This record gives sequence, structure tokens and C-alpha cells, in this order.
Amino acid sequence: MATNLATVAKQKKIEYFLISFVDLFGVLRSKLVPARAIGDMQKEGAGFAGFAAWLDMTPADSDMFAVPDPDSLIQLPWKKEVGWLAGDLYMDGKAVEASPRVALKRQVEKAAKKGYRLKTGVECEFFLVNADGTEISDSRDIQSKPCYDQSALMRRYDVITQICDAMIELGWGPYQNDHEDANGQFEMNWDFDDCLKTADRHVFFKYMVRQIAENNGFRATFMPKPFANLTGNGCHAHVSLWNRDGKRNLFEKKTDEMGLSALAYHFLGGIMHNVEGLASIFNPTVNSYKRINAPRTLSGATWSPNAVSYGGNNRTHMVRIPDTGRFELRLMDGAANPYLLQAGILAAGLDGVANKRDPGKRLDINMYEEGDKVRGLKKLPLNLLDAIRATQKATSLREALGEELMDAYCKLKLEQWNDFTRSITQWERDNTLDC
Repeated sequence: MATNLATVAKQKKIEYFLISFVDLFGVLRSKLVPARAIGDMQKEGAGFAGFAAWLDMTPADSDMFAVPDPDSLIQLPWKKEVGWLAGDLYMDGKAVEASPRVALKRQVEKAAKKGYRLKTGVECEFFLVNADGTEISDSRDIQSKPCYDQSALMRRYDVITQICDAMIELGWGPYQNDHEDANGQFEMNWDFDDCLKTADRHVFFKYMVRQIAENNGFRATFMPKPFANLTGNGCHAHVSLWNRDGKRNLFEKKTDEMGLSALAYHFLGGIMHNVEGLASIFNPTVNSYKRINAPRTLSGATWSPNAVSYGGNNRTHMVRIPDTGRFELRLMDGAANPYLLQAGILAAGLDGVANKRDPGKRLDINMYEEGDKVRGLKKLPLNLLDAIRATQKATSLREALGEELMDAYCKLKLEQWNDFTRSITQWERDNTLDC
């Protein structure tokens, strides 16, 4: 029996609920609902005009309703009278297939029918910057190799511990926080879980980090490449497939050299086969391609891939196998839509399993120094337009994720690209004003 949110409100002294959804561009949209009305909202959903968000709708379309998922409830640690809920979108009594959370749930259902359960963890990197985003927040954070710098980490102790304490209170199992490879950059890790729960937490984490940073006088950004000379914000995902009850890791095989089963290699083969089509989903902004195709940064390495390769415990590859029974996808960046990120992984992986796709040979080389010597190695798209075109042609993904979602996503992303091309940059003025 579903959790009664009206009862929960009384028990937990929740006065208001944020009923939320994420649009195709990853923007978090919400309505603030008083607890007195949550019973009706749980049945009918909170109403929205779909055209007002980044969804492929028109002003003439019917009302769209976000029906809250009681299992997603998070009571804001810093404002306990407010509860946050992830909603699933419906229109005219039917699920909106071209909506991110619904798309992920569809993939979860497909996997369940085959006896599979995807578990993932994400590594969310972010910068703490000034209010207008032009500089990092800490003027003393100037080392050329600032990764794990204790002093810089402790100067932001209040922000980091407030976020970590919140995750502890919420039961997420956070286990480490660090200063990352760029000045002003941080990463916080919590336990892996079922992919839908990870996606919901990922959405909330980004909101929580921004809010707590703002409460402390800073601004947090997950922008892929906010500073040209610094390492960008990645969002690496650790992936494993389990049996239906979630008790046995189907990726693990101790007798294999890398500790992976045949199923894991086929799943990985699906990722490798479909990754060009996934790039616009995993790296969804114009700015994304300044991270994955970046020159060497101040620290000496970009820590991001530019080719389709996998290796062992080697961070120069797109896919790293750090341990038995899982692998790490290092392509995604901070702008990736949390639900589409997980849906893309599962769709591609299931395609690999169904077609027994071969990921090819593992490369035990430093890709940053020797990658250009490997013949036939597929390269990642150079820009968002190339990535969108690859997504449009991705037959397997289109079949898996659905025509409606893929058409809507590509249409809106092309509009975004066209909007970008209409802008005139300072670089163009500096280099062509006197040509």
C-alpha cells in the first residue's frame, strides 16, 4: 500500500511539499504545496503548463500533472518543515513518455522483466564560485596541483560539512569529501543504490549543494567547463547489474582477470557501441565539449576522455575498471540530466546484453600520451551539433528510449545549438573585427 503523504506530513511536521520534475534540459521545476492539500495532489498531481518548461509541447496542449512518488520523499535538513518529492508527468491520463523520470522508469521496467536490476553511484563534481561565476570563491586556492589540498578543503569546511551532515541525516551513506583537481572544485561521494533512487538523490544533491552554498554566501556550479585553464566538472557513474532482488552482483566473476562476467562485458559492449549516440545526453551543452576536448589544464591533465576506449584501473580511458564487479563511466559531465544519464546507461547496456556486443580489447596504455597511435579508435564528438546528429542516427537508442523522447530531445537541443550560433563572442570580435 502506498505511503499516505498526508499522514507523513503530520508525523514529520511537514508544512509544505515541493512537488518537482526535471525537464529535458535537466532544469528542476516545482510547485510549493501546503500540507493541507497534499492528499489531493498525491491522487491527481500538481498541475503545470508543459510549454513553460523544456519539454516539446505547445501552449495549446492540455494541463500536465506531476504525480508525486511517496518513496522519493526527502525532508529538507536545513528547513525541516518542507518535504521534497520527485513527480512523474502525466497528460490526459497517460504518462508523458518524453519526460526524463518516466523514461528511466521504462528502462527499469524492461530490465526487471529480464531479471535485472541496475545499481549505480555517481561522483558529482562542482565549483564554489563568486555570485556572478567569474572567479572561484577562495582567492588563496592557487596551487597548480590543488587536488586533495587539505588547507583549501578546510577553508570551505562549513559548506562541505553542512552538505555531508545533511546526507548523513538523510541516510545516503556519504563516505568521503575532497578538494578536486581544479582550484575551487570539490567532490562528495555517497553509497550506490538502485539507479532510480540514485537519480532522485542526484537531482536533490544538485539543489542541496546550490542552496547550502548560497546560505553560506557562495554560489555552486556544476557547469562542465567554467574556467578554460582548469579541469572541468565530471559526473562519473559506477555501474553494476544485479539480479531481481538486488542480492547478487551479476557483473562479478572472480576468475576473470578484471573480475567481470560475460554479462558485464556484453553490457560494456552496449555502452561502447552506443556511446556516440549517447554523447549529447551525457554531455548535453555547448560547454560540455570544452571539457572532453580540452587541452592540458593547469594541473597537467584534463581527467576527461576524448576517445571511445576502456582499460583497467586507468583514469585516462572513457571506461575504467577499478575493481571486480563494476566499471566506471567517465564521460558524463555535471550538466547531464540525472534521469537521462541513468536511462542512457541502462538502454545501451541492455542493447549490449541482448545482442551480445563485444567491447573490443582492453587498452593498457596512457590514452593522453599514446591514444593517437591506436588505429581505428572511435573519437567522441567535437561539439554539441555533431553529438546531436549522432543521437539522431542512433537506431538502437531510438528503439530503446522511444521515438517520442528522442525526437523531442533532439529537436530542443538543435534549437539550443541554433540559439548559440546566433550569439557573437568576444573571441570573434578579437580575431575577426579587423580581418
